[in-house]
Amino acid sequence: MNAIALNGWLGANRFLVVFALLASLMGTSVGVAKITTALYAIALGANAEQLGLLVAGQVAGTLVMSIPIGFLVDHYGPRRLFVLGSVLAGLTYVLIPVVGTPAFLLGCTTAIGFFMPLRFVSLNTIFFEQIRRMGAGKAGWYRATHLAGQFLIGPGIAVALIHALGYAGTWWILAASFALTIAVSPMVLSSYARPAAAGTVVLPSPGRVGRDLLALLRDRTLREICLIDIAIESVFTYQTTFVVAIALQVFHVGEAGASAFVTGTGLSFIATLLLTGGLTARLGARTSYRIGFFLATAGLLFLGSAAGPGWMWPGIVVLGIGLGLVQTVTLSRAAEIGGRLGQGKVSGLILMTFPIGGILGGLAGGWAGERLGLQAVYILFVPVFLALLAAQWRRADGLNTTQ
Repeated sequence: MNAIALNGWLGANRFLVVFALLASLMGTSVGVAKITTALYAIALGANAEQLGLLVAGQVAGTLVMSIPIGFLVDHYGPRRLFVLGSVLAGLTYVLIPVVGTPAFLLGCTTAIGFFMPLRFVSLNTIFFEQIRRMGAGKAGWYRATHLAGQFLIGPGIAVALIHALGYAGTWWILAASFALTIAVSPMVLSSYARPAAAGTVVLPSPGRVGRDLLALLRDRTLREICLIDIAIESVFTYQTTFVVAIALQVFHVGEAGASAFVTGTGLSFIATLLLTGGLTARLGARTSYRIGFFLATAGLLFLGSAAGPGWMWPGIVVLGIGLGLVQTVTLSRAAEIGGRLGQGKVSGLILMTFPIGGILGGLAGGWAGERLGLQAVYILFVPVFLALLAAQWRRADGLNTTQ
């Protein structure tokens, strides 16, 4: 690609490029925060129970706040809420090293978990709106660039920052990264067009949130998307959490080999999200689902029956591709539904599926792995994906049915 063609492409895709940079920056900050929180807690002498509470505290905010924030985004628009969430989270990161106790760290990270949906629902809303204009071919870019920052870039930066600046300096750098996202965000958030039917700005009461949530869940397509996203996140969380233990305890490979399994899972998933949007748009949702569920099922069977570390790799790659194909379709379909029901509300609901799937994949997978063996849990996921595959073969109606 020559300079003129490159400039033309950048001009035509300016929003997408800036959005990808912003999403990767936000994902990187999440990756840095997760590693730094775990290492800092250990340095403070946190026990296993406190470490578990730290994880739960970060998830709790997303579960509680995603839906209400989605409603607020539909009324206020995303820009002010994104800035508010960034300021509150950034200031809290500055406070973390002030009191060096596990309890204070837990309080701060839990508070940040409640602030982060202000950022992520806002950005998700913008992206869903833009997918409808750009086409489904770019549907996986947000999740791909965010995950690239979180899993591929953030952990290494966290270790380097801690080594160079200590924990206090790392928390301050994290806080500064939130200021940077505020500075960049107008280039993305200014494209938002507030719906004409948004109405008067009001704070959503718990009763109203409950009623509107039930109304959202009456949409058959949205229910299906949520269930599929929970299944995707459950498997992805189990894989990235426990494949290291499987590599070390079952196949007795070194730490580098175990880490490669995690990296391979992330790379195949992220690459599929980035590269297959055009393919899924041409194939259509049903065909893409069938291929994705079939590949995911095959990957799980490979992983569950692998007799050695070399046999794990086909499963790792095929599983990542299958999950990526299915995820690309769900994101595109969610954007379509958001155009009917409200992008903020739908974005908030979709955001909730990730922690729910993460909890199921982590806790249920760990519970089953303790009793059946960690590798056998892959086989337990197979019926779930076979059922999802069968559902696509049975359906004779269109995928956008809302009854």
